[in-house]
Amino acid sequence: MAMPRLGGGICYAGGMRNGGDSAALIATLRDIVGRKGVVVNPRKTERFRTGIRFGKGDALAVVRPRTLVEMWRVTQAAVAARKILIFQAANTGVTGGSTPWGEYDRDVIIVSTLALKGIHLLNGGKQIIAMPGSTLHRLERILRPLGRTPHSETGSACIGASIIGGVCNNSGGALVQRGPAYTEFALFAQVTEDGELKLVNHLGLDLGSEPEEILRRLEQGDFNTKTTPPTGGQASDGEYKTWVRDVASDKPARYNADPRRLNDAAGCAGRLAIFAVRLDTFAGDEQEQVFHVVSNSAADFTELRRRLLRDCTTLPILAEYLSGQTFRLAERYGKDSYLTIRWLGTDFLPQFFAAKWRFDGFAKRFSFLPSQLSDRVLQALSRLFLPYLPRRLRALRGYQHHLTIKSGGDNIAETRQVLEALAQSDDTGLHFLTCTKKEGKAAMLHRYVMFSIGPRYLLMHPKRAGSEITLDVALPRNAEDWDKVYPDAVEGDVFCTLTAAHFLCHVFHWSLLLHPERDTAAVREKILQSFDKRGAEYPAEHNVGHLYEAKPVLKAFYETLDPTRTFNPGIGGTPKQRAMASASTTPYAS
Repeated sequence: MAMPRLGGGICYAGGMRNGGDSAALIATLRDIVGRKGVVVNPRKTERFRTGIRFGKGDALAVVRPRTLVEMWRVTQAAVAARKILIFQAANTGVTGGSTPWGEYDRDVIIVSTLALKGIHLLNGGKQIIAMPGSTLHRLERILRPLGRTPHSETGSACIGASIIGGVCNNSGGALVQRGPAYTEFALFAQVTEDGELKLVNHLGLDLGSEPEEILRRLEQGDFNTKTTPPTGGQASDGEYKTWVRDVASDKPARYNADPRRLNDAAGCAGRLAIFAVRLDTFAGDEQEQVFHVVSNSAADFTELRRRLLRDCTTLPILAEYLSGQTFRLAERYGKDSYLTIRWLGTDFLPQFFAAKWRFDGFAKRFSFLPSQLSDRVLQALSRLFLPYLPRRLRALRGYQHHLTIKSGGDNIAETRQVLEALAQSDDTGLHFLTCTKKEGKAAMLHRYVMFSIGPRYLLMHPKRAGSEITLDVALPRNAEDWDKVYPDAVEGDVFCTLTAAHFLCHVFHWSLLLHPERDTAAVREKILQSFDKRGAEYPAEHNVGHLYEAKPVLKAFYETLDPTRTFNPGIGGTPKQRAMASASTTPYAS
């Protein structure tokens, strides 16, 4: 697989040649970021070591750099001490991709990048430079006055997601026209097979020659921001608009192991230390309209998808699907998530999750209190509030299929024409609602709280459902059996099926709640085998994490980026053991 390299990489061999003991490393890290910036107490590191949905492991320390230079120095020190580094932003991933998991042959250092929130605008906002802790929500706020929008939209894959996390995970999210978050421009550190730590500048910006000079100038915006530098490559997936329209193709539109979209930071799943990425932004539509579409027939939605992609000259902004059962359960088990985001915003979520961790940690000290007390309290409190969906949306809750379409500009009329034609046809049972602004926002946020339903249901009803299987799957673009989730062989094992999708892209997210005392691993394997037979790809956009086996093309990509397995090893079932370096160096010798 050819790995394009854009421009001349500026490299620096950093770090010592001899590993130090853990105590010496902790002391060095405290010298770099301050004593409060290094957390070693297992109780206090637990929220960093535990995924929001999956994954938990041990770590020697959690380090919180305040500047890019500090992040570089932390990386130098950990590499010199022959430790594993896992970089983490909001820790909102659902596959454990930014947390430790299982046994490692070295200590793990988690680097929390939340303090590194910088975003620089290029050429009036036509492109941006994003730092490791910057979020989609913050980028949306910065771009809104300029009439521009980001590569993805808050909640597209996971509420609270970081910009760089989306690039690293091939996250495509909801936006039909833009495909996966992709760029060929990044500033990153990697360890070569000879054991050398290098800072590589593929941003296309002249920032100097020494690592700390480069990082300091970047963070301070000490470069020309008035003119977008010549690209010589892509800062977004410019081919996706055409790609997604091919509804006759038996290949999925986008997925993690697509070799077309693996380049440096893009798709790296944390196998590099990413300091910044450069991305395109997009002109927003002056006028937008949300339609909420319902039907009891999957065939109606198949025909709707075909017409929107094949027959219209423009594409909708997004088209988000929920099954009827998911729509109804979200009202009950996602209410507190909905209200928290609506009242406090997604920027507050990291603090909210941290507060939950502290509360649950305190409750664990008392044996008579139940586990996950915060979720139990939130669920009880949510019952005190009235239904949050507007009346006209609640009136549609009995339908089996729901699709929320956001259109802009010329696509509004085209989408309305398609919907009216299908609604008036005697061959369909499709109906649609032209939403007010309040209804449109409510419908979109209702879709995004889907991810909180499964864990909450399991917690509140342990005798009804015993475990959860989450699936992130890209179906072939010509698939018409999209409503069939699992083979008949496991039907008796599944208690409840929750379905959400980026429908026009045919990327589906399923949460299957199993009956108690079922073999979760065996059921999951049967389902994945059935997807293999259907020509599906998985995962589609959520990172292989520690839930999926990486495809051969991904494993080869990871080994190319990180031959010594220093950064986030073990992802996708890859080896965790330190690889042997060349004989000329000592840090990685066996």
